[in-house]
Amino acid sequence: MDKRYRYLFGPVPSRRFGRSLGVDLSRPKTCSLDCIFCQLGRSSVKSVDRKEYVPTEMVLAELKDWISTDGRADYITLSGSGEPTLHSRFGDVLKFIRKHTAVPALLLTNGTMLHHPEVRAAACQADTVKASLSAWDDLSYRRINRPHPALRFDTLVEGEKAFRKEYTGTFFLEVFLVRGINTAPDDIKRIAALTREIAPDRVQLNTAVRPPAEEVVAALNREELKQISTFFDPEAEIIAASELTDGDPLSRNQDAILAMLRRRPCTADDIAGAFTMHMNEVSKYLGILIRNKRIVTEHRDGLVYYTVPSGRRR
Repeated sequence: MDKRYRYLFGPVPSRRFGRSLGVDLSRPKTCSLDCIFCQLGRSSVKSVDRKEYVPTEMVLAELKDWISTDGRADYITLSGSGEPTLHSRFGDVLKFIRKHTAVPALLLTNGTMLHHPEVRAAACQADTVKASLSAWDDLSYRRINRPHPALRFDTLVEGEKAFRKEYTGTFFLEVFLVRGINTAPDDIKRIAALTREIAPDRVQLNTAVRPPAEEVVAALNREELKQISTFFDPEAEIIAASELTDGDPLSRNQDAILAMLRRRPCTADDIAGAFTMHMNEVSKYLGILIRNKRIVTEHRDGLVYYTVPSGRRR
């Protein structure tokens, strides 16, 4: 993406959805949860207040410009730095996407607002919705997801059940697994039973790939995920790293890379895939950005991730 947008980012490589243009409707780290595994770090504002956190008309103007000048992605995704359904007009953004482009609209949500009928109605505008379920009762919910005090686990489950009944698109449910926290066989059985009640089109298992909010969060290996997947009926999918091969060329400059890294840490391979750059060129830009102290490195599971220091993300 040649231009620097305020509310759009990417397209970035997604392990599930290919090349995704992100739409950020939140202020940084404004969320209803403060999950121990969040790749964005701790929530700075934990809220259940639905309002227009960023100006909808400016978001739509950026989308209109992107569609007219580029418009190439596998999905346009409402995600970003917080919970998108907290934005009171996220449904209007989904309607705009569906009206003005053939690129499918994807909503990534933690599901906490789906007990509101108006949120479910707005979410039904998306072509695909991915919600989350990583606990089995209120105690585990508070340990893993650290919700706003007004939220209860049974409300989350009932909201996701109600949405499933109303939604005609593709509905994914992600179960995020943390070693020693929600991976005991009895716990997995309880989570699996709840997913059967919710009845999504697919259940997907995830674990820590990028550096999480808490250092105590430990990832599972693929064999462990495979064993856990058999507890689900039908068997859950394991999210694997994407291999983007024939994507369209994107902007090859430092500002574009910085825009990507402001949203989430990425490896050099992620950046090369997103911008269809040769690794030598990626290394050149990363070296300049590190020397200028505009990005820093983080190490996890033998991989090096690049990110923008928190004080320089705007």
